[in-house]
Amino acid sequence: MRRTGSGRTALLAVLALLATAPAWAADIEFYQTVDRNEVGTTDTFTLTVVVVDAPSNAQVRLPESDDFEVLSSSRGSQRSISLSGGGPAVIQDVTRHVLTLRAARAGRFTIPPATLTVGGRTLRTEAIPMTAREGRAGGAPQAQQGGRPGLPDPFRNFRNMPDPFGDEPDVQDDEPVIPRGDSDLFLRASLDRDDLYVGEQATLSLYIYSRVDLSSVDAVTMPKLEGFWTEEVESPTQLTGEQKVVDGIPYRAYLLRRRALFPVKAGTLAITPAEADITTGFLFAGHRVHRVSNGLKVKVRPLPPGAPPNISNANVGSWRLSLDVSQTRVELGQPITVKVILEGVGNVKNVTPPKLTGPAALKIYEPSTTDKLTPNRNRIQGRRVVEYLVMPQRTGTFTLPALQFPYFDPARRQYDVARTDPVTVTVEAGAGGVSALPSTMTPAQVADAANEQKNVLTAGGLRPVRYSAHFVGPSQPVWMRPYFVVGVLAPLGLLAGVAFIGGMRGRLATRSQAGRGRQQAKAARKRLAEAEALKAGADAGAFYVEVEKAMVGFLEAQLGSPVGGLTREALGAKLASAGVGEEARSRVLFVLEACDLGRYGGGVEPGERRKVLATAAAVMEGWGG
Repeated sequence: MRRTGSGRTALLAVLALLATAPAWAADIEFYQTVDRNEVGTTDTFTLTVVVVDAPSNAQVRLPESDDFEVLSSSRGSQRSISLSGGGPAVIQDVTRHVLTLRAARAGRFTIPPATLTVGGRTLRTEAIPMTAREGRAGGAPQAQQGGRPGLPDPFRNFRNMPDPFGDEPDVQDDEPVIPRGDSDLFLRASLDRDDLYVGEQATLSLYIYSRVDLSSVDAVTMPKLEGFWTEEVESPTQLTGEQKVVDGIPYRAYLLRRRALFPVKAGTLAITPAEADITTGFLFAGHRVHRVSNGLKVKVRPLPPGAPPNISNANVGSWRLSLDVSQTRVELGQPITVKVILEGVGNVKNVTPPKLTGPAALKIYEPSTTDKLTPNRNRIQGRRVVEYLVMPQRTGTFTLPALQFPYFDPARRQYDVARTDPVTVTVEAGAGGVSALPSTMTPAQVADAANEQKNVLTAGGLRPVRYSAHFVGPSQPVWMRPYFVVGVLAPLGLLAGVAFIGGMRGRLATRSQAGRGRQQAKAARKRLAEAEALKAGADAGAFYVEVEKAMVGFLEAQLGSPVGGLTREALGAKLASAGVGEEARSRVLFVLEACDLGRYGGGVEPGERRKVLATAAAVMEGWGG
């Protein structure tokens, strides 16, 4: 008996396999396209080589030329299945080679054909003509030579519309440019804005862009920032990378430093390149490289016309002014604490709040200043508090006048004034009924008056008016006792000995102090000579720092007390009290003011440096005259 079941089953299996077998395309499809034909020498463009239905042993050779450099390449495959008319499935295997390229020079060049070798046969794509211009060409990439038409972008009309949910536009750093030869690891400095007003903040960010593993950053040299007031915003202590795409190429970006820059003068200011020593790899496979960033330029505009009188270049931003008075009704002899508070967005540490003034009946002592920075979204903001101690001198009702702080708001591009209201203070007579205080009270006495306890009994309480007495017999007079003469002469001898020792110590102290003063003056003159060597150098800041240190050291040697922390007014008063003539005082203040301006304002004029150096030397040589 014949068994027909198994043969029928095998036949059905073969038919099913044939029905589902792919119908491979008769010809291999092989072509290349670029996203645009006109590019800039700093732009990147994408070359895509497409192979359809090639056997697994097919070999593709991508284009090579000295006219462009390959920044990155990738390969991807996909399989598509299509069914039509109830017939067999059509399967296509598509392989794409995507290259990110950049032109090596300006001019016209041609991307050579790609080649595909399969079964002893070689296929070639068409060559693609290209045009490169210097710099950036701009324009959105679009499919070009040899490409199949793509579907329209449904979101093309929405790309430049503002975000309806954004409460404040973020200013982004400028797009980095991949350097030639260091495309795997490079250092880039960027600014969130390069066109601003004097006193307006620009944020400088220094990043490492890497496609290799980093082990450590051994040293970082920040750019020279002449003409800027700078504040640290962010300085990470560990390398933390974030994914960023530069010209279509993925990188790990590591933030090294972020600083706030406030220009102090108008013009085009240059920011020199930063440098860093970077170790790549791990353990014994590490390799140390040196990278130099790009330089930057900032266009700084002067403040527009129409400014209020006596406005400073630091009064830029958005500010609020307020007064905080500890009490408005006090007894005579009790101090009042008044805080002038300036808070907002801007160069907090460089602004000067308005000075507190008042009637003569309210004595206002020198203030103390505290700053608190609270950076937000890389913008410097915070508050500056100037605290005054006010001591009423007599009873009555007095008024502290209103204060004004004019400033320029770069966001609105207009001037504004922050104001406070006047404050009325009522001074009442104290428990003793005194209506006026002595005019010569020191701040320490003011503080003692504030802390003094009133109407408090002593620790012993009340004592009895009379004490009980007892009587004794008369004794020998003191002058007749044997130790009387010794007791009388001993204090005189002790006094003479103390006077002698004090005189000797005074002479020695005078000599040693005079010797120290001469040594300090000699050191100051030597430092001034060292500053002369820096007079013609490129580093203006170092020159002015040396001149200032020399002048401060000379003044401390001559006056015998430190002067480094004094304001210009206090220094002038100290010099006048020491008997220094008006001309010498003017020269000293001129040198110190010029050093401040030179350190923060550039100070690149050689003639100005010579004048400052000559004036400092004249002060030291003519001090005794």
